[in-house]
Amino acid sequence: MADLAVYGGLFLVAFLAATVLPAQSEAGLAGLILSGHYPVALLVAVASLGNTLGALVNWLLGRGVERFSGRRWFPVKPAQLDRAARWYHRYGRWSLLLSWVPFLGDPLTVAAGALREPLASFLLLVAIAKTGRYLAVAALVLS
Repeated sequence: MADLAVYGGLFLVAFLAATVLPAQSEAGLAGLILSGHYPVALLVAVASLGNTLGALVNWLLGRGVERFSGRRWFPVKPAQLDRAARWYHRYGRWSLLLSWVPFLGDPLTVAAGALREPLASFLLLVAIAKTGRYLAVAALVLS
């Protein structure tokens, strides 16, 4: 039961880190890897899944950006969304490979929803980006 709580906690922190709430998932992942009690591959998979699904929330918010923009709880300021939309128009869906980048990634995922990126390509590219980041964290911790 304790293992379920650990994996659930990691999933939740990674999920929240990709949404409106500030969270630091890399530190949580690194700490669990350093503990040596859990398989690294499973930790990376759980964090990646949580963070990708958190980005999906942003995509869904982007789909309704006209209704939500300007609300205090909305995760992206208009200037951030405009900058992300310019990136998105310039580089297209491939810009989602930068969805892991702090301060740029969340607005990009909202812009992808607002600009009607298909869900399948969104999830594939974001999953690659998020998993790549967690693999890099794991490699750094293990080295």
